[in-house]
Amino acid sequence: MNGMYQHSVFLQVREFIRAEIEAGEYAPGMPLPAVEELADLYGVKEKMVENAIDALANEGLLRKISEKEVYVLGDKIERNIEVLEGFTQTMLDKNLKPSFKIVSKVRRGAGNLYGAMFGIPAQDEIFYIKRLCYANEDPVSLEEILIPCYLIPKLEGINLSIFSIYELYGMYGIRLSEARQTLDLIVLQPADARLLGLKDNLPAMLFQSITRDEQGRVIEFNRNYVRSDKCDFSVHFFK
Repeated sequence: MNGMYQHSVFLQVREFIRAEIEAGEYAPGMPLPAVEELADLYGVKEKMVENAIDALANEGLLRKISEKEVYVLGDKIERNIEVLEGFTQTMLDKNLKPSFKIVSKVRRGAGNLYGAMFGIPAQDEIFYIKRLCYANEDPVSLEEILIPCYLIPKLEGINLSIFSIYELYGMYGIRLSEARQTLDLIVLQPADARLLGLKDNLPAMLFQSITRDEQGRVIEFNRNYVRSDKCDFSVHFFK
């Protein structure tokens, strides 16, 4: 009888947490409240909460980094990895370990230029993210990413070392459709060159891209400074 009771309580706790996720109380990309806090909230033992978290992590609703670090994924979104691959997936496809270091992550006004680009008022805010991208702990590119705040309002609180930008798009129901990209060769400012480990005025490849979703909205502007001594790119032309 006690075993049946324990199982019933476990199911209730699991469904309580699931309901909070589905209701948006625990937003995708954000950390789940601590086990002790949830145990107090639901009036159960901490072990019961831990078991419920493990079950939801196995379902793919949570990402468990450690016993004290659990993040909300929300509903799983299927993504075609053959289209608009981000840095993380590209590195994984090449059997390399991707990682990131956030240099800057701030809110700023869109201004006239980015307001017109994103189709939002100039006074609206956008997120500016600057990050170093590593392959097997070797810096290969420096990215500047701009995203309108209304698309992912809680981005400030999301750990971008845990979640890729493309993963966040899927979690927030943003389905990418197309990207237009340009390529230039430039010499970086000394501070940025040092971040990438570039020496002797070695040029970097600058990719600039504007990405739209299935609704036709511009959802991202990206400047990606890539080490020309570490990367090359191939293009397939079809008749």
